[in-house]
Amino acid sequence: MSKAREPTKGTEVGAVTLWGFYASSCTWRVRLALGLKGIPYEYKALNISNGEHKSEEFKKVSPLQYVPAVEVDGAAIADSMAIVMYFEEKFPDKRPLLPVDLLARATVRQVMYLIGANIQPLQNLGCLKEIEALAGPEERFKWAQDHINIGFTALEQLLKKAAGKYTVGDELTLADVFLVPQIGNAHRFKVDLTPYPTIDRLGKALLELPEVQASLPVNQPDAPK
Repeated sequence: MSKAREPTKGTEVGAVTLWGFYASSCTWRVRLALGLKGIPYEYKALNISNGEHKSEEFKKVSPLQYVPAVEVDGAAIADSMAIVMYFEEKFPDKRPLLPVDLLARATVRQVMYLIGANIQPLQNLGCLKEIEALAGPEERFKWAQDHINIGFTALEQLLKKAAGKYTVGDELTLADVFLVPQIGNAHRFKVDLTPYPTIDRLGKALLELPEVQASLPVNQPDAPK
């Protein structure tokens, strides 16, 4: 029987370039993951509000021209999920962000996909522009609120069982990396977190961490001063 192959782990981190936008919650995930793992990077800001991400240069890095994207190890990786998993699997010993227990690990991934595939895409810039074009600016805001509430209702149910000190158990994981920016989105769209006491508690606890503070949009070099 052939033995399962293990990913090639790394010890030394080469040059990392992160392309992103301060207000992008997907970029925020990557900033936070890199900060927690202690991986330095060069930051290349793209103002997606005025179309800077539509350049031919960036298309070579991110074929869909979405942020975030990274250049590392002679390659380009786009999409926050792919990026954070690359660094976690490449450097699992630099503050591990996936649990050893497989059920806990599956729960972390469930949180990541619930947020990254089912909640956040429905309030990204492109989607909201389409909603506004079809139904007007008031519906744009309501759309975002409604879909965050739908997602948070499911997430609260999951986290009532899974959460400890942090989102899944008592250690920081990639679930926290995805939760923090999504709570930021909820605040941005004035979602009342009262019906989600577990999510609200976790958000407040995570906000006390210096790595989370450093990752906040307001603390990024391209944020309006």
